[in-house]
Amino acid sequence: MIYKHQNKVLLLAAVVLFCQSAFAEMVLRRGNGTEPQSLDPQIGEGVSASHIQRDIFDGLVDEDPSANLVPGVAKTWDVSDDGLTYTFHLRDDSKWTNGDSVTANDFVYSMRRAVDPATGSAYSFLLYPIVNAEEISAGDKKPEELAVKAIDDSTLEIKLVGPTPYFLQMLTHSIAKPSHQPTVEKYGDSWTLPENIVTNGAFKLTEWIPQGKIVVEKNPDYWGADTVKLDKVVFFPTEDQGAELKSFQAGEIDWTYEIPKDQVNFIRENFSDELKVLPYLGTYYYGLNTTKPPFDNADLRRAFNLALNRELITSRVTNAGEIPAFSFVPDGVSGYEPVYLDFKETSYADRVKEAVEIYTKAGYSEENPLEVEILYNTNDNHKRIALAVAGSWQRVFPGLKVNLVNQEWKVYLSTRKSKETTQIFRAGWIGDYNDANTFLELFLSSSGLNDVGFDNKEFDDLLDKAGKEGDAAKRKALLQGAERAFLDSNSLLPIYYYVTTHLVNPKVKGMDGNVMDHIPDRYVTIEE
Repeated sequence: MIYKHQNKVLLLAAVVLFCQSAFAEMVLRRGNGTEPQSLDPQIGEGVSASHIQRDIFDGLVDEDPSANLVPGVAKTWDVSDDGLTYTFHLRDDSKWTNGDSVTANDFVYSMRRAVDPATGSAYSFLLYPIVNAEEISAGDKKPEELAVKAIDDSTLEIKLVGPTPYFLQMLTHSIAKPSHQPTVEKYGDSWTLPENIVTNGAFKLTEWIPQGKIVVEKNPDYWGADTVKLDKVVFFPTEDQGAELKSFQAGEIDWTYEIPKDQVNFIRENFSDELKVLPYLGTYYYGLNTTKPPFDNADLRRAFNLALNRELITSRVTNAGEIPAFSFVPDGVSGYEPVYLDFKETSYADRVKEAVEIYTKAGYSEENPLEVEILYNTNDNHKRIALAVAGSWQRVFPGLKVNLVNQEWKVYLSTRKSKETTQIFRAGWIGDYNDANTFLELFLSSSGLNDVGFDNKEFDDLLDKAGKEGDAAKRKALLQGAERAFLDSNSLLPIYYYVTTHLVNPKVKGMDGNVMDHIPDRYVTIEE
């Protein structure tokens, strides 16, 4: 009888555990870098914001786990023979979280909003392939003249200036995702607060504690809700990579935004199964404010570019497989071969020799030293790189003094954009789509992200011609010409091509990654 009683107890315990497992919430906990500056799809900047926007907003097209294009709100689309007109056919089961249907007019409103100067979007240039977008952004035409038209509630037409091979990929960017017009107009800048926001993605925003966490929960009104396995995703701001690693070790997060560069060897030895390192379509660089002294001097910009020891940084500071960068467009971009800084094949010793000659010719010496400032956003890895760069420059240039200044993400972005006090700033650019244009268009004279102040008519004209060129070989040559003009200006100092470095809990499935590091959580599941 005792054994029977014990067996019943064990059976009951098993049933209880099974029920708890069956009804437990499936929650993914992600490190997410800096606190997002905004979740507004037309305004938000940075990778940390885009991870969340990818969950809560659904665009015309979407991406699968390999970053291949798949239907989003548009179930199908047609392209005219000349490549200038796209017609999107919207699904009839796409809903906003308040129950409204998502219609073609929602995209008309949002794209007009994106290029309207009153919105202040830094990414409006992404929509320049659309007829009249650039003119509207410049204030020369009205937003209503944008060539985006609702044929009816379920049919959207977009006309382009020229054939744009990356256009569908560009539509996966948040700038092209829909905003709910009644909510934006009712709440203004506060429309993205959890108590106000209306979205249409696989998840909906339910909580935002600044510098604490951002919570999104499964959206039952999402057209593909049946395929979404996660109940909730919690995003944690993780600017301190050492603390993020400890959180992962303690089981408090399932996916790290990155890893501390000074612990790469320890992580490889102790977390080899959890560590995922993949090529990443991006370049880490230092930008120079070319609009003010001392870096309005093109020769001095070249000297600092020559003296930057990329090989030292990638071998001793980052050490996770990053490749020294001598171009801005990284290797491996589809349909493109980058051009390089003209000293790529020159030894570092010879680069230093030329750099010192330029520095001295500019009038600087031990007796008359130059003092410069490196600005970076708060992040331990950025600090380590800044220290290494500052050290290498100070060893090269007689008397040079380098000051390091770190700022919280939102303040840092504002300081960069103002171009008032900035001299040298840390930055990185991750391709929004797999095409060279996503890197080069940053530095159009009209770009809201042109924080180096580069202004070159030849460059602008080459990109304009590339945007209208249908022949792939001719287009590549135009883009290469533009990159050549930009690199020769030494307006920025490419440091390395990124790799992604994440620690992933083995229970988490569907976060294997891709070259874009776009991982929609609607494909993720957790296996206990």
